[in-house]
Amino acid sequence: MTSSLRIAPRSPATAVTVSGPDVPAAGRRLSGLDGLRGLAVTLVVVYHMFPPVLQGGFIGVDIFFVISGFLITGLIVAEHEGTGRFSPRRFWQRRARRLLPALVPVVLVACTVAWLLGGDVLVGLGWKLFGAATFSYNWVSMAANSRYFGLGQPELLRNLWSLAVEEQFYLFWPLLLLLLLRIRRPGLRLALVAVLALASAAWMGIGFHPGSDPTRVYYGSDTHSFGLLIGAGLALLLRPLGSVAALGGAAAAASPAATARWTLAATRPWWGAAGVAGLLAAAIWLPADAATTYRGGLLLVSICTAVVIWAGAAGGRFGRMLDSAPLRYLGERSYGLYLWHWPLLVLMQLVAPFGRGPASIAATGLLTLALALAAAVISHRWLEMPIRRLGLRGAAVRLRARVTSRESAPGTLRRYRPVAALVLAAAAGLMLLAGTVASVVTAPTVTTAQAEVLRGQQALARAAGAASAQAARDAAGVAAEAGRGSNITAVGDSVMLASAAELQAEFPGIAIDAAVSRGMDAAPDILAAQRAAGTLRPVVLLGLGTNGAVDPDDLAAIMRVIGPSRGLIVVNAFADRDWTVGVNEELSDFSARRSQVVLADWSGAIAPHVDVLADDGIHPGSTGGAIYADSVATALKRLPGAGHSRAPGADTLQAFRVR
Repeated sequence: MTSSLRIAPRSPATAVTVSGPDVPAAGRRLSGLDGLRGLAVTLVVVYHMFPPVLQGGFIGVDIFFVISGFLITGLIVAEHEGTGRFSPRRFWQRRARRLLPALVPVVLVACTVAWLLGGDVLVGLGWKLFGAATFSYNWVSMAANSRYFGLGQPELLRNLWSLAVEEQFYLFWPLLLLLLLRIRRPGLRLALVAVLALASAAWMGIGFHPGSDPTRVYYGSDTHSFGLLIGAGLALLLRPLGSVAALGGAAAAASPAATARWTLAATRPWWGAAGVAGLLAAAIWLPADAATTYRGGLLLVSICTAVVIWAGAAGGRFGRMLDSAPLRYLGERSYGLYLWHWPLLVLMQLVAPFGRGPASIAATGLLTLALALAAAVISHRWLEMPIRRLGLRGAAVRLRARVTSRESAPGTLRRYRPVAALVLAAAAGLMLLAGTVASVVTAPTVTTAQAEVLRGQQALARAAGAASAQAARDAAGVAAEAGRGSNITAVGDSVMLASAAELQAEFPGIAIDAAVSRGMDAAPDILAAQRAAGTLRPVVLLGLGTNGAVDPDDLAAIMRVIGPSRGLIVVNAFADRDWTVGVNEELSDFSARRSQVVLADWSGAIAPHVDVLADDGIHPGSTGGAIYADSVATALKRLPGAGHSRAPGADTLQAFRVR
């Protein structure tokens, strides 16, 4: 994305050369690349802003990786062949000139606005700024256990992970490429690059574990560099072969190999169209959590991208179609659009008045898209292009000359206008810098959801201490009065954990076993262990719908464990997650079909009171916890009566109704 490849004459055939900030433009510009960039950024933006539309839109990043590897390798090889040398220092300077003018304003503006808004978005921002400044965001994010495909804490600069992968690649690739260029056999060079790409893809497949979070293999520079290497291999492939498009019928008659190349050139548009179709199919159907994605899926996406580049670079109808005006316009501004769209979306979700339904997602996405596109256009026009062409000093000189040359204000006012513009720009920069520093200094250490979960953990710790003290009193013959919750065993996730204090207040003596990220599949084993230990009580309360879909087989296993003599209360879920509707429907049907099961409608109870939830819109505070406890109490009243038993752990109810 730093430069544009061009076809320039070198010999009777033509070869790929590069024009960048320091290389004079020669020949014609390779077609299709800006259009392909436009397609890539469109997929990413739609995936983030309108989640239900493209479940595989994240492949846009892999398209960018291939394009970047192709362009940068072509730049290095062209400079090395043209001058006999290559300067890594100048290469990295050009990278800085390309990246920083657009990146710095995004970071400063986003952090300052986040500071003004406050809340969870500031948590851990200092380390994330460090990752942005050092192009190590992917590793910093992994160290903080952030999840790319997760829906928890809003991560203001999450999209910088891909920039970090690219820049880490560019830190080592020029040096490695210079060693490869010492090998005189082009086929061997290409084979070595292909081996590196396959090794990276294989490492991703090995590191992915179905059912687990894929962030490590998705963020890792070691596991996600194959796209960059495939693009690099394509650049190396095109140079020794020359431009296949330049080979005509005379060349075709020269040899069978030339005939094959001519045939391949003639079918380029069809190959390119097939590559685009493959990319669109992956964007529509490739899931973020499936083994096929990480065990070959993203590799195929990168190969399809390379085919599209190869077909488009030859020009012709396919290249012109790919470079259609809308896609080319977006492609030329794709870097700024990619940078701006994510932090603006995070910030907009904090302040947008639209709510949480599908219509609100669309409204928030459209408004964010308009702002991101406007920011990208301004960045491209006033920052990226002037600095890329002239450097920072040259761009400043030209801007000053333009300001002073205008005659909208006469005399003295015109003389001081450049000074006023400079002062205003400096003041704005200082304000943004101060806001960024303040965002780090004032950032909370935990999210509001984490604080509520911690409050619940402390309540459980106090209850455990009280139980130990009561056990000592029981040993001394001092019996305690049974509390309203002494017949209830509760097993839940972080939502129940955040409500623990209120459950204990509503049902004194309740036994709560709740943990973060727990799903319904954990319940059968937990309940079976309690039954074996004789601690499973007559009424079982389950709140396990927040973290994933509910499998009917797990519900059947739960019923087998608790037996026919215990009552079961299932709490439905309230969370802005794909599986929530399905979870609630499954639990509603499950409770409706069984007389000993009732549903606690937490979702319906909390929906009118989302303001009492943490910033993630999922975990309750003290007021929300009271609503959670009330929904359980309401369900408990509907639980049918039963006989008595002598012990809470017996298989018949001791006191089925709790009063």
